[in-house]
Amino acid sequence: MEPHQVEALREPVEPESGPRDRSGRPRRPSRTDQWPVVGAVSVGGALGAAARYGASLIWPTVSGAFPWTTLVINVLGCAVIGVFMVVITDLWTAHRLVRPFFGTGALGGFTTFSTYVVDIRVLVGQHRAGAALTYLASTALSALAAVWLGATLTRRMIKWRTR
Repeated sequence: MEPHQVEALREPVEPESGPRDRSGRPRRPSRTDQWPVVGAVSVGGALGAAARYGASLIWPTVSGAFPWTTLVINVLGCAVIGVFMVVITDLWTAHRLVRPFFGTGALGGFTTFSTYVVDIRVLVGQHRAGAALTYLASTALSALAAVWLGATLTRRMIKWRTR
């Protein structure tokens, strides 16, 4: 490996962003630099989980029924992630804590892929392998489609508004 290639491997992914030392070179963030991010993710996660819990109270899944609530929550959350990522990357320069708060925290807490796995296990335990497989595939495909659709429609709307 050439020396310039080795040096390139030591560079951060986005060398023009982030904190710098006195010579202007990027510096690694200290542990204390990460506490605001951890706090933003924690608060956002608590709010997102509370919203998900509220949705499950409004639309509870009856024992033994297909877990529609979890499916809808995950698809809706993924669509919002698609919209959000376009807004903060293409339209608006967000504060550094917006993405961890809303994207990782709130939407991570709202979407519930751990419950998705538990629901699949419950369906299999009830000898409903067909329903479990349908749920497994439909959630994964719908979630991916929702992110793509949210991002695509948001980009189209931004282009339309800027004409």
